[in-house]
Amino acid sequence: MVSLYPLVKNECIKLVKKRRLLVVLLILAAIIPMFTYAQMKVTQNNQKQFGTTDWRAEQRQKIVDYTRSIGSNRMPEEWKQWRRVEVKLAQYYLDKDVNPASPNGVTFTREFVKNAVGLFIPLMVMVVASDLVSGEHTSGTIKLLLTRPVRRWKVLLSKLITIMLFVSFIVLATGLLCYLISGIVFGYGGWDMPVFFGFQVSGTEVDFSNVRPVAQWLYLIMELGLVWYAALIVGVMTLMFSVLVRSTAAGMGIMLAVLISGSILTNMVSSWETAKYLFMVNLKLTDYLTGALPPIKGMNLPFSLAVLTVWGIVSVLISFTVFTKKDVLN
Repeated sequence: MVSLYPLVKNECIKLVKKRRLLVVLLILAAIIPMFTYAQMKVTQNNQKQFGTTDWRAEQRQKIVDYTRSIGSNRMPEEWKQWRRVEVKLAQYYLDKDVNPASPNGVTFTREFVKNAVGLFIPLMVMVVASDLVSGEHTSGTIKLLLTRPVRRWKVLLSKLITIMLFVSFIVLATGLLCYLISGIVFGYGGWDMPVFFGFQVSGTEVDFSNVRPVAQWLYLIMELGLVWYAALIVGVMTLMFSVLVRSTAAGMGIMLAVLISGSILTNMVSSWETAKYLFMVNLKLTDYLTGALPPIKGMNLPFSLAVLTVWGIVSVLISFTVFTKKDVLN
């Protein structure tokens, strides 16, 4: 019997040879400088607007603007609710005298990763993992692969382990490239800057009783861990569609539609409570660290982790059941 190691090694070699991982790295290397430049322009515009680099003036103006807009009858109630929470958070940072967005390489990395978890990183994972099984059908190598003295579940398990390895690489590469590129503009400091987390949002009320400061490096590790888990679930579901659909293009199309619709739904489903059980709505796990208002009332970090875990387990079960029983000759 063949052990798992050579199978995993073979899958990794195949992925590297397809050069999709290189494409992912090139996309990151092209997009991150654009966001770095945009962040630099935002900082410069804020300086022109407030006439100072003092972040306190920006936070005070934010409180004034949001408070004024809350009184508008034209603004939807869910937007007002979000702005009430933002006002309380801004006041909390002012009271603690901590800049929540100090311009440095670590802060930029933290903000980029937080915003990328909902769509960008899942798309990168999908690009890499979409043809792990369907590509074998397209190239005709699936028959050759299954004629070897290897049980089918081992073949699929090796592909699952490969997904875990490459998801880890993509998340780490994203964080590393963000830090290295943005640090050129904003500097490479900020590792020990305190970041507050533990905000509990319920309606328009914010519970500060569990809020505590942690060093930004530790906060970044927690954030990357949540991003990794969300990306892993996307990878597992991509593997499932790769098993179910023999066409790589069709599998990519399905996952692309699901991820984009999830990104849209997150901003529109505040009144559709059952949508909180969709995995796409639960991908932005990092929002819970910052105290952001959840897309749907009743959602929190344990709930979203549980929902993603269920989707992941079901996807794995379906993948192994179908792969071990499907007819590959026709």
